[in-house]
Amino acid sequence: MQNNNTSKDFLQLVAVTADLCFKPWKHAVVNKDSPANNSWNLDDQIELVFRIECRNIEGNRFINNDLDLEIYSSGKDVNIVIGWPNQLDQPILWQGQHSVWMDASTGKPCHVPSDGESLESFARRLRALFTQQED
Repeated sequence: MQNNNTSKDFLQLVAVTADLCFKPWKHAVVNKDSPANNSWNLDDQIELVFRIECRNIEGNRFINNDLDLEIYSSGKDVNIVIGWPNQLDQPILWQGQHSVWMDASTGKPCHVPSDGESLESFARRLRALFTQQED
């Protein structure tokens, strides 16, 4: 499948998806670690690291709601890891074909946090954005 979307298009889609899943917050996506030419598409093996910055409707930053997001390919599958960079006591979500919550310090499986459903929904939506559709 040839995909003509640019990396900028996907950054905007990630931000819009975050806005949808975490209302009433607004989000911006910062590309923390990308290929040297800052360009990629879904035909490539992907390994992307983003910071999702959170603001309220007035534009004030809420750094405790920021998220670190890693999206990477494993064969034809896309995996997503999401964590809170400013809340190290919060668990980390790994989303592949199913969701796995892990203790941030030990990596051991743990229970879903109270606000975990919205993060899982966000991860599933992102995974769908980055998964190649068969023709």
